[in-house]
Amino acid sequence: MIRTEELLLNVGPQHPSTHGVFRIVVKLDGEVITEATPVMGYLHRGTEKLAENLNFTQIIPYTDRMDYVSAMTNNYVLCHAVEKMMGLEIPERAEFMRLIVMEMQRVASHLVWWGTYLLDIGAMSPFLYAFSDRERILQLFNELCGARLTYNYMRVGGVKWDAPEGWIAKVKILVKDMYNRLDEYHNLVSGNEIFLSRIKGIGKYDAKTAIEYGLSGANLRCTGVKWDLRKAEPYSLYDRFDFDVPVGKNGDCFDRYEVRMEEIVQSLRILEQALEQFPGDGETMGKVPRVIRPPAGEIYVRIESPRGEIGCHIVSKGKAEPYRLKFRRPSFVNLQILPKLLVGESLTNLVTILGGIDIVLGEVDC
Repeated sequence: MIRTEELLLNVGPQHPSTHGVFRIVVKLDGEVITEATPVMGYLHRGTEKLAENLNFTQIIPYTDRMDYVSAMTNNYVLCHAVEKMMGLEIPERAEFMRLIVMEMQRVASHLVWWGTYLLDIGAMSPFLYAFSDRERILQLFNELCGARLTYNYMRVGGVKWDAPEGWIAKVKILVKDMYNRLDEYHNLVSGNEIFLSRIKGIGKYDAKTAIEYGLSGANLRCTGVKWDLRKAEPYSLYDRFDFDVPVGKNGDCFDRYEVRMEEIVQSLRILEQALEQFPGDGETMGKVPRVIRPPAGEIYVRIESPRGEIGCHIVSKGKAEPYRLKFRRPSFVNLQILPKLLVGESLTNLVTILGGIDIVLGEVDC
């Protein structure tokens, strides 16, 4: 029998995306993890406290930085909360623009996850293909709002700018091309024996555990729970479109992989329908007071971001700045299950499990 000693190992500060802001302290018995403690706070910016001294339009750029690969959905959750408090009516064309960019953002976000996840576990080519396709989406966003990452595109009452001439036609071409690209992705990766051996049966948990930990997004749906806020509590124009909610059954890394890949397909379905129904003309901003002052009170709204449920809680005293602002950040909540998943696993599975959760550290430490 081989004698082993307990080893305390600092993994990080690092992250599979190499941002250098996340540390896991693991105790090892040989190569088996006996305890894991996530350490956060390296990127804390005090966003929610800073918001108390900003008007609501000034807060929007801060939501970009919370999830820098899904800025559009973060823009929306803040604007949507303020609009509900004020009872604002959003022009149809503006709401279509919002929905289109949010679903494009979901595709782009999942492409980042797919490419970096495969890179983390040893495959180079998928990363290059994913970022090549994501680049097309970023170029379209750049044409729309002049930015490639932190868009600051949405406004309380609508959007900053209308789509430039020919932009909708370019998005239609992108959607058509992405279907073909997904087939190539599956041929390259999804049936690969080495890939399957790395992720099948790894990081398993059941639906009861997922609900107890408050998981959302693919991390919840991989257990068979059919919960997507676009269906369960429709917002924007989602109730107009036909799409499915992908679910898994085993709750392992492979099911989380399959759910996210199918979510790209469903986003493309939504985009197809939205582009066909896109209004020929109309306003992109509703009737909004010059100074935005929500009435005294509080509200909580939630939407489905690429990483799960993101919520915004606003307490207003009737002033131009929020009295209190709190975001429910999906990555922060989803990360809580990590110690449970790692205990009993080998050290080589740490990155496989962490990457499968798909966290963005801006949402963990904002």
